[in-house]
Amino acid sequence: QVQLVESGGGFVQAGGSLRLSCAASGSIFGIYGISWYRQFPGKQREWVATLTNEGSRAYTDSVKGRFTIPRDNYKNTNTVYLLMNNLKVEDTAAYYCKVLSDPPLWGQGTQVTVSS
Repeated sequence: QVQLVESGGGFVQAGGSLRLSCAASGSIFGIYGISWYRQFPGKQREWVATLTNEGSRAYTDSVKGRFTIPRDNYKNTNTVYLLMNNLKVEDTAAYYCKVLSDPPLWGQGTQVTVSS
């Protein structure tokens, strides 16, 4: 079974940047889309962004213009990224990648903490 491993989280000051990685143990990104979610303490996971298997991208309003899922060569790689720029304190959360297979696959999450 394919497994996902996220990495790249950490501590950053407001205005800074991070790059999250979602690495798969198999070649699946050319077949399925991928979404990023985040979870604030005590809250349900919320959708952040999606890259479809056709290369289309969508973002939740609060991260538009700041977060990007690069799609260069994504079908031929085992790793998908979430580039996060101009981070805000309110972006502090655990971030998860989700492969849009049936059933979906989730990674274990990576913590992002943004300080003021």
